[in-house]
Amino acid sequence: MQPVSILLNILWILIGGAWMAFGWLVAAVIMAVTIIGLPWARAAFNIAVYTLLPFGSRAVRRDELTGQSDIGTGPLGVIGNLIWFVLAGWWLAIGHVLTAIVLAVTIIGIPFAWAHLKLAGIALWPIGKVIVPA
Repeated sequence: MQPVSILLNILWILIGGAWMAFGWLVAAVIMAVTIIGLPWARAAFNIAVYTLLPFGSRAVRRDELTGQSDIGTGPLGVIGNLIWFVLAGWWLAIGHVLTAIVLAVTIIGIPFAWAHLKLAGIALWPIGKVIVPA
């Protein structure tokens, strides 16, 4: 990881990244407890780690990365994402958007606000995404 990414990740954790990563972790635990929510728990846990340290990484569609369609990127992935949206996606997205609004008030917070808006999009539709180094 580049020194700039390390600095940005430290600032990110201090000004809002930690509490949103905790939200993702809570969603992952709730999904895991239900047992049938394990596929969503795995996706939520991966994105919780990404939410904790977003600089130096990016989320991409798995089929674009591998060139092959799979269960998470096909019709079952769409159904899974719709279920995710109803159960947890909308409230995580709202948390990211509200945090982005607060951060966008300051000039220094604008890059962090932009990162929260990108994470809000991922919060709505996480299945079929993979986190890769930027």
